[in-house]
Parts: sequence; C-alpha cells; structure tokens
Amino acid sequence: MENTTKRKEQKRMDDVISKIKAAEEKNRREIKKAQKDTHEIKGDFSNNLRINTDSYAGLFETATTIRQQQQLLQERENSWKHATQRLDILQKLEGKPYFARIDLQEKGEDKPESIYIGLGSFADRPDNFLIYDWRAPISSVYYDGGLGNVSYETPDGLQTVNVTLKRQFLVKDGKIKTIFDTDEVVGDQMLLDVLDDSSTSKMKSIVTTIQKEQNKIIRNTKADLLFVQGAAGSGKTSAVLQRVAYLLYRYRGNLTSSQVILFSPNQLFNDYIDQVLPELGEHNMVQMTYYQYTQRRLPKLKVETLQQRFERKLSTSESKIQKLKNSVVFFKAAAVYASFLEKRGMRFRDLKLNGKILYDHTVIEKIYYSFNENYHLRNRLDATKERLLKRLNRRIEKEATSEWVENILQGADNKELSKLYGTHPRNFENNDEELHFLGRRFLMQYYKKIHSDINRSRFLNINAQYLHFLRSVPDLIELDKHELIAAQWEEGVAGTLALLKKGRMLLEDVSPYLDLYDTITGKRGNTDIKQVFIDEIQDYTPFQIAALQSAFPRARFTVLGDLNQAIFTKKESYTLLDELRQIFANKNIEVVQLTKSYRSTKQITDFTKQVLLNGAAVESFERQGDLPVINVGEDEKRLTVELVAQLEQNEQDQLTTAVICKTLAECQIVSEKLQAAGQRAILIKSENQRLASGTIVVPAFLAKGLEFDAVIMWNADEKNYANEDERQLVYTICSRAMHRLNIFAVKKLSPLFDRVSADFYKRK
Repeated sequence: MENTTKRKEQKRMDDVISKIKAAEEKNRREIKKAQKDTHEIKGDFSNNLRINTDSYAGLFETATTIRQQQQLLQERENSWKHATQRLDILQKLEGKPYFARIDLQEKGEDKPESIYIGLGSFADRPDNFLIYDWRAPISSVYYDGGLGNVSYETPDGLQTVNVTLKRQFLVKDGKIKTIFDTDEVVGDQMLLDVLDDSSTSKMKSIVTTIQKEQNKIIRNTKADLLFVQGAAGSGKTSAVLQRVAYLLYRYRGNLTSSQVILFSPNQLFNDYIDQVLPELGEHNMVQMTYYQYTQRRLPKLKVETLQQRFERKLSTSESKIQKLKNSVVFFKAAAVYASFLEKRGMRFRDLKLNGKILYDHTVIEKIYYSFNENYHLRNRLDATKERLLKRLNRRIEKEATSEWVENILQGADNKELSKLYGTHPRNFENNDEELHFLGRRFLMQYYKKIHSDINRSRFLNINAQYLHFLRSVPDLIELDKHELIAAQWEEGVAGTLALLKKGRMLLEDVSPYLDLYDTITGKRGNTDIKQVFIDEIQDYTPFQIAALQSAFPRARFTVLGDLNQAIFTKKESYTLLDELRQIFANKNIEVVQLTKSYRSTKQITDFTKQVLLNGAAVESFERQGDLPVINVGEDEKRLTVELVAQLEQNEQDQLTTAVICKTLAECQIVSEKLQAAGQRAILIKSENQRLASGTIVVPAFLAKGLEFDAVIMWNADEKNYANEDERQLVYTICSRAMHRLNIFAVKKLSPLFDRVSADFYKRK
C-alpha cells in the first residue's frame, strides 16, 4: 500500500516537474526577448527622437517623444525583471516542487480537493494551481490544524474546511524519499529528520517544519507590537524571518524589502541569516546592528562597540548610573527637559569666520527666545536660522561698497573678476552699480561658510546641551529612588565630559544624546519604514527601544528574544514587558511564548535549562543524543591536549565545532595553543568576519543567535564565571550546541553549574 501511494505521488511529481521545466524555458525566452527589445529601443532612440526647440509646440513634441521612449524601456525592463524573478522561483521548485499535501472539503462541495504546498505557487493554466505558495491563506490549514474541521483566515473572512488527509514529503532532487501521513500539525518524524541534519554556516528556511505557535507569529497582521519570547533554539528567529517573507507576500505592491528593517545582535549574525529570504524568493530587508545605526548618525564620535560594552567593568555607582540612563524614567525626564528648553536653557556656540566672532552665542540665544510661546523647538530653530540669514544678507548688502571690499576688487586679476561676473551680462549703467554687483558676489563667496553653518544649525552646541541635561537630572529625577546621591551623579557627568573631549561615547549615552538632538532640531524620523524587527530584544534598553519607536513612527514592530539570554542588560521578563507597555502605550500589543527548544538534543536542553533559575519553563524536544561532558583538569596544558583530542573526534564525526570563550583575549590564547598543536581552527575576532565551516574559536558576545553541531565551553572555572549575573551568559553559551556539548574547566568548575543534577552529564 505504501509503495503504491509513493509511486502515485512520484508520478504526479514527475508530471509537475516536467511542466515546471517547460515554464522555465518559456521564462528564458521572455528574458531574451525583453533583453533584445531593450537593446533595440536604446539603439533606435536617437533615430526616433525628434528634437524641436523652436516653439512651445516643438518642445512639447520633443518631451512627449522622450517620455514614450522611456515608457517603452520601462515596460521591457519590468518584463525582464518579472521573468527573471519567476525563473528563480521555478528553478527552486524544480528540485523540490512541494513538501506537503492536504485534502480538504469545503461546505457545499461534493468531494475533497487536494492542495499541494511548496516554496512558491505554480499553475499550468489560469486557476489550475498544481502548487500553492506556503504563504497562501489556504496553506495555513497545513500548519495550524490536524484532521477534521479547521478554520483559516482569508481576505473575505474566516473560512472552515474539513481536512481528510495530511501528507508530508521528504524530497531530494525531485525524488520522494519518504512519505508521512499524519493527523498532527507537522509530524514529529519529519521534524526529527530535519533537525538531525548537521549545521551549516548559513541559517536555513523552516517552511517545511513550521509549528503552530510559529505560524501565529508568521501570519499575525493585527499587532502594532508583536513580542515573541522564546527559549533558546525555539525557532523564534527562523519564524520571524519567515514572517518577513509572509508580509512581503501578503502586502505585495504596498510593502517592499527596502521598507523592512532588522536590528540584529551583530554583523556575524547578519551574515548567518542572509540566505533565508533569497531562498524563499524574496530580496533581503535592510539589516544593521544598533551600534551601526548610531555610529552612522554620529560620524564624529566613536561609539562604544559590542566588545567594549561586554568587557567593560563597572563600579557599583557606575552600574546604577548606567541602569538609570537606560530606563523609561530617564526617557521621560529627557522629554520634560526638552519642554523646559521652550523657555530657557538652550546652549549655542559662536559663529566665527577666520577666528573672528560674527554672531556671539548670547546674540543667537536672544534671537532664539525672542519668538512668542506658540513657537516650539523646531519652529524656533527654523525662525532663528531665517533671522540669522537675513542679518547676514544685510551685512553683505552693507559691506558690498565698503572700502575693504573695494580694495580687494581693485587688486583682483582678470581671471578672478571673470569668476565673479559669471554668466551675468556686463552692461551695467555705471561703475557704482558694477562695483556693488561685484562686491555682493565677492561677499557671498566670502561668507559662504557662515551661510552653510547657519543652514546646518552649527550654532547649536549639542555636546554642551547634553551635559546641561545631565547636570539637570537631579532636579528632574529623585536620585535616591535609584540608590544614587548627587555626588555620584556629578562624578558620572564628569566621566561623560572626559570621554566627549576624547571624541568617545558610551552606549548608554548615545540614545539620550540623539533623542535630545532630534527633539531640538525637529527631526521627525523615517516614515518610509513600515516594519521594524528587533532580535535579542533582551539586550536593548528601554531608552533604545523608545528611541527606535520615535525614529520609525509609522512602523509596526516585531521584537523577539529570550530573557534567559540577557547577557548585557541582565533584565527580568516581567520588567521588559512592563517597559514595552509604557513605551507602546495605546498600541495593540500581542505576546507569543515559545517554550519548546528544537535546536538541541533532549540531553543538552535538559542540562542547560537547569543552569537557569526558572529553567522549568523550557521544554525539550524528544531528539536523543549524548549527555553533555564536563572535563575538570588540574592544569591548562593537560586540558589543551584533551581539547585537541575532542576537536579531532568532532571532525571525525563530521561535526562543526565552536570553541566559545568568555572574552576575545581568551579566544586569542586558545587559538594560538591550537595552532601550536597543529589543530586547524579559525579565530573570529570581529563581527565583520564571515562564519566558516569546520572549527571556529569565538567570544561569547558574538555567539548570540548562532548554532553549531558541537560546542566546547572553554575555561568554565570558578574564577572566570563566578558572579550570579553571569548565569544567563553560561546558559547562552551552552545552548548554542545542537548535538554535542563539552565543558572544560581548570581545577574547579564554576558554581553556576551547582544547580545541575549529576544525572544530566558525564564527568571526566
């Protein structure tokens, strides 16, 4: 029976593939024709172009001809683009046309209809779909329900169908390897087969194994803020990437990939995920880190890097100051401070030319506050610039016939004078008129820098303004509620000032600094971006999140993360959700919780979740493997020998391995030892590197979001991981492992592993 079913399904697949190949050939012909037509239109352009500028009618005829040629070119280019995109999808479908089949019967129909689901839609004639795109409304039935009555959303509202068959296919090179008939959402056997594969240096699409909870994330179109809290390996990032593809499909024509932005944990992660959307037939969205975003906006300052942030050591008072600067309270205080600036307190700098003050900062301040109370900050700035430019014009007019300008003009050679005349006719009524004209031309050039400085608001002193805000904080916030005294705060302000003088800025100062600048200058944010995605949200501060909401005022937000991996902020889940509700007040917020971890074997998941204080919330998937191994040695030399042996074993078993150290300095030491032992391993020193297959040595702060067949946690001893607030870091490191986990420590293991029962690991 099973062989008969497989033969029938293979026959259908062979038939579909032959039709796909025919469609590919048709698209290739269309591409060639569009290219040929484009070439011919460009070649004939000069022949078809009739230039007539003698009259208005002639100009109109010329413009019409040019417009017609442009339209013809645009049509051919659109045809070429569409055919090229379609060919790309067909080529992907050829090797794996579809991965699922559902038989369903709609109300009023006599018999069930078979729906085959794949990466994209394919029809051999209008309305005869041989394959349905996984993002189509009907495909939701496959992901959301079992057998029986299943409801799904359509553009016309909720529809209910009776599902009589759910069939899953494992396909390679157009050949069906295995068939599963199941009454589950996505059968565990199919999921197991996919999860048992080795990891690669690129994240894969999960369209064949999307789970019901993940499908809720992917197809949600109602939330203004969708908050996805997911355990390590729960597929939250994968689901969100499929969500991007779904939204681009759902809102085709109204949403493009350039209107979607993803803030990711580091550039290494961007490289890891950059094939997912192209694999699904979509262009990649805009991808950047928060550091890149802020550094682009502050080109003259060196913003604290990810590594510097991770490795910075804070005193108790510095830690409290950092926490306050990152808070919603601080964000609200900045807004109150900005409202005070409507009446007083703005800081300006002198406008100088060649070391001489033209407009003193006190004069600029007097102008700024001379406008009535209806003028807000942006209006005041625009009005001040206008007033200053008028003063500059009056100055130019007055000095145009002055003695010092006349002396310069008389000493000018013919080349210099010719430049001043430009294309202006030289038929002046008298010498005075000509001298006045030349004087104005000279002064406009002479005061060009001042004109530019006024237009670009360079009389604003944003550094002094930010420091003034910081010094005003004790009047805006009750410091004792944050366990701080005024002297500690002043010391922190002095530290910020010292860094600014060196052209540097800590990350906790960047967002308030930019927020203050945007408020003063009236910057309204990027209104083109419609969807914002933030990965590893637990490592963002409330101020950063609020700043991003202001920066993209028309966008819907999808944020995802795991509070168990808050290696930078060390925040708790209840505070994050409360902060998000304050920031996105009066917005539709929806929360999706993903507790099941699919990345790791059951043995690794059960081990890693015991490291956490609330690890019971993490569920393991029933994929069996070896117990994690803890290796505690007497000295580092002996451990290095065993490290090399373990890496050799992993290579023999064809497993990719990441040796994860706490810091980059540790990584460099380990890398040198491995090199001396003749063991090949690539050191990841920067987030701008690319992931490589084989063995890598990587610092913990760059391992976020990544996964590897095998992970070796190096130097996990009591000195290196002693503090309670490093518990989440330990969990993050260990939860990168898919199939094998080894932990190496010198003399004594970190106390952060004390919670783990001895039944869940092997000891060497």
